[in-house]
Amino acid sequence: MERSRSNGGEHVNNAYDSTLDEPPHYEEASRAVRPSVVSAFGHDTLDRVPNIDFYRNAGSVSGHRAVRPSLQELHEVFQKVRISVPDTVADDGEGSSGTPYDPDLESAVPIDKGGVKFGWIRGVLVRCMLNIWGVMLFIRLSWIFGHAGWGLGIVVIVLSCVVTTITGLSMSAICTNGVVRGGGAYYLISRSLGPEFGGSIGLIFAFANAVAVSMYVVGFAETVVDLLKDNDVLMVDEINDIRIVGCITVVLLLGISVAGMEWEAKAQIVLLIILLVAIVNVIVGTFIPVTESKKATGIFNYNSKIFLENFTPDFRHGETFFSVFAIFFPAATGILAGANISGDLRDPQAAIPKGTLLAILITGVTYLGIALCVSATVVRDATGNINDTVTPGVPCTGPSIAACELGYNFSSCAETECEFGLINNVQVMTLVSGFGPLIIAGTFSATLSSALASLVSAPKVFQALCQDNIYKILHFFAKGYGKNNEPIRGYILTFIISVAFILVGDLDTIAPIISNFFLASYALINFSCFHASYAKSPGWRPAYKYYNMWLSLLGALLCCVVMFVINWWAALLTYGIEILLYIYVTVKKPDVNWGSSTQAVTFVSAVGNALSLSGVNDHVKNFRPQILALTGGARNRPALLDLAHSFSKNYGLCLTCEVFVGPRSEALEEMNSGMERNQLWLRKTKRKAFYAAVACDEFRQGAESLLQASGLGRMKPNTLMIGFKRNWRTAGTEGVQTYVGILHDAFDFEYGTLILRMDQGLDVSHLVEAEVEMLKAAKEQQALDNEAMPNGGKKGMFRKSRKSSTHVLATRVSVCAPPTPQVAKMNEKLLEASAQFKKKQPKGTIDVWWLFDDGGLTLLLPYILTTRKKWKDSKLRIFIAGQPGRSDLDKQEMKSLLQKFRINCTDINVIDDIHIPPRADSDSSPEGATVIVKCNHLIESAYYMILKSEYFPHSANVLICFLQLEETNLQIRLNELLQENSKSANLIVVSMPIARKGVSDFLYMAWLDILTKDLPPTLLIRGNHKSVLTFYS
Repeated sequence: MERSRSNGGEHVNNAYDSTLDEPPHYEEASRAVRPSVVSAFGHDTLDRVPNIDFYRNAGSVSGHRAVRPSLQELHEVFQKVRISVPDTVADDGEGSSGTPYDPDLESAVPIDKGGVKFGWIRGVLVRCMLNIWGVMLFIRLSWIFGHAGWGLGIVVIVLSCVVTTITGLSMSAICTNGVVRGGGAYYLISRSLGPEFGGSIGLIFAFANAVAVSMYVVGFAETVVDLLKDNDVLMVDEINDIRIVGCITVVLLLGISVAGMEWEAKAQIVLLIILLVAIVNVIVGTFIPVTESKKATGIFNYNSKIFLENFTPDFRHGETFFSVFAIFFPAATGILAGANISGDLRDPQAAIPKGTLLAILITGVTYLGIALCVSATVVRDATGNINDTVTPGVPCTGPSIAACELGYNFSSCAETECEFGLINNVQVMTLVSGFGPLIIAGTFSATLSSALASLVSAPKVFQALCQDNIYKILHFFAKGYGKNNEPIRGYILTFIISVAFILVGDLDTIAPIISNFFLASYALINFSCFHASYAKSPGWRPAYKYYNMWLSLLGALLCCVVMFVINWWAALLTYGIEILLYIYVTVKKPDVNWGSSTQAVTFVSAVGNALSLSGVNDHVKNFRPQILALTGGARNRPALLDLAHSFSKNYGLCLTCEVFVGPRSEALEEMNSGMERNQLWLRKTKRKAFYAAVACDEFRQGAESLLQASGLGRMKPNTLMIGFKRNWRTAGTEGVQTYVGILHDAFDFEYGTLILRMDQGLDVSHLVEAEVEMLKAAKEQQALDNEAMPNGGKKGMFRKSRKSSTHVLATRVSVCAPPTPQVAKMNEKLLEASAQFKKKQPKGTIDVWWLFDDGGLTLLLPYILTTRKKWKDSKLRIFIAGQPGRSDLDKQEMKSLLQKFRINCTDINVIDDIHIPPRADSDSSPEGATVIVKCNHLIESAYYMILKSEYFPHSANVLICFLQLEETNLQIRLNELLQENSKSANLIVVSMPIARKGVSDFLYMAWLDILTKDLPPTLLIRGNHKSVLTFYS
């Protein structure tokens, strides 16, 4: 419970060289003076002016991190002998007391400054446009407008653009809220929502990009195979030829990607030029007068009748609006192409919003423009036969009425499926264009550029995920090669996935799966923006202001709805995979802290709930024990902490508290250094408790502060738990008065009070300190041995290292020398006892001696224990005091009371002989004689302490002792009964004698000692005499 420093020491800032500190010394010749400080204030000072280097992450690759002087160093500057202010302060990589250590390094792998960095045009705009202008532009766009008509076709494109625009706005807000590193969508989501969401969506998003490669390559292969078919040079058959061409294409793209980002970027520029020429070629082709052969294939010049006829939808072969939307939507998924290479951008914060949103605008207008041009010039069905002209007297009906008015009769298409027209021919763009081969080249460019962008994106995102080490099994893929840190291993994995899906060979099967994976990513990007805005965290300050949290939420919901509309089973599969990955990451608890909005919302929710509770009065039905356990350090009294945790578990408040006693500066330093360490130990050992500490000149004063100020609103402790002071006879007057005084304070503040006694003791702090010293010695030994290794790079150091190592071991051995066999045996028993409440309890009983009505706490706490898994084999036995001659009636009354309390206990024992004097006759009771001898010794010690006390006159002491003789005999008698009835219990719970003011502290300690001596683990309980049990509903 009490901690005092055994040696003095100054505050240590590990990142700041405190050995150089001295009071301000103004002799310029003694040291260099930092110009910025002097010019700002006119004199030198230890304080530093604001500088960006103070705010960098540890391990930053964009600049050297400096560490400002700590608050303690500034506060105590004149208490030190000399001080000099170094011009800069180097960061040792361990963090500092001034700046919390942030494990989110800017880059896990240092990147060579010679790496290629792209601006917003080449890095984002070009890449996004090429990825959006994918396979759909020349192969599927005419088919989509043939089925949906240009009315619903516009809805398809606009709806896709709405989803991508909202996502682009959300992404712009997120990526301008701090420095963006490699990883694209994964980085944005993980840093916003945390590793659980980021880790799950990161895998899905990387996989979606890998599958997208196969989709684009299959589109390219389809075009090639159509050419082969037209020239009658198929290798095997259509499906297998698509697979062969697709696999060869992926191999070539892999070669370009592995060659480096420079080659990939150059290839993208060439493909963009070809694609732009092809787009212009289509638009120009619609203005060129058509030939008779083109008219036979359903292609005419601009005609309002064709345009109006193509307005309404004409879904065939089971297609619907949503199935057509599912086919088109992957064309919009290219908006993340720039963000996915965020690590290769010169200024991601500026480039991603500008390039992405402009790319959405340009491509959206392009899709609409080309689609409307085609809709105004091409009919849905055509035979391709130039002889199918309108003949007088022959009716001209069927799906293409406009063609009839233009002189062509395609009525036969109503009976048999034709080969030409918007719906039937996927190569309409080639026929419409001014020069057909350019469209084929444009198709190749669109598909290959999209495939290349996805082939680069998937490994980059996957590498960022692996570098964060969220999935340790995937860390193999984190390694990069070359000046650009190229993920070669990721490229190979992406290649394997792509080939596997290319073997499917069916573009329409792949597209809906891709849509769901990308929509899941978009949904989380939108939700990340909403979540961060909703949390109202001061750290959420995006430079991009044109976003709205509710619009982001709408975008997230829209993405989720569209997922199910496109393909319900694929949506369920996507959600299932995401949930499983989320659970996996949550269980594994990766050691990262990215300051996510999830943490911010948790905090806001906690504050809101606490405020809500503060407006509600306490009710007995909702009472739960909120434990304040004076354990000292979190590891010092594990048995006390484990039992307290068993009471509160995950459903109540448990505070493990420590009081640091000593000079304020030293006590505060030790307290601050131990805060995070103790809380971390609680979290790692899965104790659902909080660590709290105070520094005071006196222990009782510190405990009083904890009793009064701990907690928040209604979430504050109501029960004090403390260990029994076994050394009260040797602790001195001040020690005993402090201990009993804390009990008095607890009663004054209306706390329920618990005292735990175990014969072996509770305090293992000396063993913890010895363990820490030995671990330090082992680490230093290992470090010195590593320096002495031949491959350590330092020759001639072996002897020196060995001497240092010997010195280290000698120092440690002197601090924690091997204990004697007797002490070692005691320590072994102490360690075994300290883990008693952590393990499952054997079959046995919890004996409850409910002697005084304290509001029901003495009964409620053991009942709570029986509901815990570790105590489920321990049955309640209740012992009550009864009057002679009416034991049966007392038992029946207690049984009735327990039934009303809904506490199942049938083993009720009435003790009707408590009032008789303790047995002192050794013949009649050897055990009783032993108890009397021990108790008499304790009472004699207590009386001796009382007579020595300066607080009472001698006559008053004698009178008090005489008046309390009956109470003393009662404790002796109770110990006899406990020995007789509860010697084999797993835990004994006894009503605690209340510490009355005016009773000697030594005498009270003697009572407690007598009552609990030579028993199994015993818990003394005294409630605050307010009901904690009720039988009302």
